[in-house]
Amino acid sequence: MRIIVHTGKGGVGKTSISAATALRCAEMGMKTIVISTDTAHSLGDSLDMAIGPEPIELRPNLWAQEVDARYSMDKYWGTFQKYMVALFTKRGVQDIVAEEVTILPGFEEGAHLLWIDKYVREGFYDVLIVDAAPTAETLRLLSLPDVTRWWFERVLTLTKGAAKVLRPIARPLFRAELPDEEAFNTVEQLFQTLDKVRALLADPQLSSMRLVVNPERMVIKETQRTYTYLNLYGYVVDAVLCNRVIPDSVSDPYFQQWKDLQRENMSLIAEAFGELPVLKAPLLERDVNGIDSLRRVADALYGERNPSEVFFSGQTHQIIPLENGGYQVRVPLPFANREDLDLYRSADEITLRVGPYRRNIVLPHALWKLEIEDARFEGSALNIHFAAKS
Repeated sequence: MRIIVHTGKGGVGKTSISAATALRCAEMGMKTIVISTDTAHSLGDSLDMAIGPEPIELRPNLWAQEVDARYSMDKYWGTFQKYMVALFTKRGVQDIVAEEVTILPGFEEGAHLLWIDKYVREGFYDVLIVDAAPTAETLRLLSLPDVTRWWFERVLTLTKGAAKVLRPIARPLFRAELPDEEAFNTVEQLFQTLDKVRALLADPQLSSMRLVVNPERMVIKETQRTYTYLNLYGYVVDAVLCNRVIPDSVSDPYFQQWKDLQRENMSLIAEAFGELPVLKAPLLERDVNGIDSLRRVADALYGERNPSEVFFSGQTHQIIPLENGGYQVRVPLPFANREDLDLYRSADEITLRVGPYRRNIVLPHALWKLEIEDARFEGSALNIHFAAKS
């Protein structure tokens, strides 16, 4: 099975790209499901078909699903939450407030990840395409296993231990039953599942993150930041999909300045993402919705190529936390000479010059206040060490 996650700034066309990719995989004979994790769903509009919170087969080999967080919460978290709501209600909290406060931190987003685990376990589909929410929400989603692990280890484990002691006296003391061992075990399994999905999404043979951009400077800068954080969490990006590129065939003078600006920004994309392959989809003369227009997008992006292939192996850079509280930024430069390298630093980014080429890397917030301690060219890679100011 292959998992492909499309992410990027809101409004860049992730949904159209996801639907077009899923359609191409299905037409190549692979059982494909495309799921939307964006709360503002538009996948059904893009496919021009009605879909819902459970998978629906739309065409031969093609299924689609718009994941509903509340539906998923009820499906996977309902039993334990109902107990908590009942307990809070008996203590005088209104039902609707009790329901809100009994949601685990981040679990509303995490419900999306549970579907991924389900489809991998069942093994029915060959390809799973994820139309992810805008970048900030996607990063919260992908970092969720780390956050929930803390919550589980600190809070839920303590509660579980207390429940064993309090359960015999719970009814006279609290006028409610405490959850039984099975309820706690169900919650524990959910956290284990989140960890499992994290491992699935970080496996480069199984999963690929793909960044959807438009050739606009602000979009490119935000996508760079996303790419850096994906590297930090260990998720592998294998392509940049540049959407809404004005075709060369457009000769109207009205578009000339826009075309020139896009050409300049395409150079910026090459500078920002190093060796990652850049696939292009044109700006169409009409909205992208319906099978015919999605097929045109797929033709432009992939040609005869299989979209489920791994387009790039490895990482163009890694950010590695060190035991002393510092970080190492590792940038593979297999064909560079030490004499050709120059390094420049500003608060939130570093710029490398390798001969006539430049590479710009946006730094995560954790590195902004750190200083470059040293930079060494070792093993065909530049290793840059960041440490606290002395």
